[in-house]
Amino acid sequence: MQFEFPGALGVGDGRYLARDGGDRDGAQSVLVVETLGAPAPPGRRRRRARPAEPGADPSALPLTRATAVRAFEPFDSDEEAARWLDEASGIDEAVDALVEEGIGLVNRALHANAAASADPHINELSPLRAASVRIGYGSGEEVADGRFTTALDVDVRAAGASRRRQRAEELHPQERVAAVLGGRERIDACETLLLRARADLDARRTREAALQLRVGLEALLAELHDALADPRHMEDMAEIEARRHEAGDAANMALKGELDVERLRNVTELLAICERVLRRRRVLRG
Repeated sequence: MQFEFPGALGVGDGRYLARDGGDRDGAQSVLVVETLGAPAPPGRRRRRARPAEPGADPSALPLTRATAVRAFEPFDSDEEAARWLDEASGIDEAVDALVEEGIGLVNRALHANAAASADPHINELSPLRAASVRIGYGSGEEVADGRFTTALDVDVRAAGASRRRQRAEELHPQERVAAVLGGRERIDACETLLLRARADLDARRTREAALQLRVGLEALLAELHDALADPRHMEDMAEIEARRHEAGDAANMALKGELDVERLRNVTELLAICERVLRRRRVLRG
């Protein structure tokens, strides 16, 4: 998978070897990062501010090309690779899975860079922010340079490409942005905490997801207890209340190490219920 993003990602140009789950014996992937059209590095001293020209054209941005390469399961021939590309590109679910896998590797690098540089403002990316997305194959030398033998453009903005995107559109986020900025609405603490839990869970940072869920769930119970006079809302809130100890158990296990299968399932289910509560409130409020 190859993504091209406007601007610089923050991750330095180069090739990065990644192993699934951080295990030395895990499946190997390679991330190739290349910044195209990068501006000259700034000087050591701040230049004196200059008058801005009215109506000036915006400055050109560099383009960052991030290529996520499956180094495992290589093809035996060009014919086999071409057949795989033809079959995979014809199935929406397969394309979605490949896009998710590719952007997941990019976001692993961004997360590592944020921790390594102690920068809390490095954000993870969505494929929707890419200027272009491609799926393809190539020789080892080609993909190591971010090139390919054959590739196809993927329209990640097409209708039906992402169920989560459809749900986001149903919530009319632009209207709420205006309401929040205008002081007519506020963002609850549980919304921010549960968003972080979802980002961690999607990135397979399961320990962090469990810890975020614990406080997010408690905040949701406190903030949204009587938010809606709706039977489904009350049923979901009652289930969350009844299962809140599961979130605590998972968080306690996360403090000691990785989650087992049961705790991970509990975290996944509880987060989905919490998200359903938030989504329902937004839809019913209009």
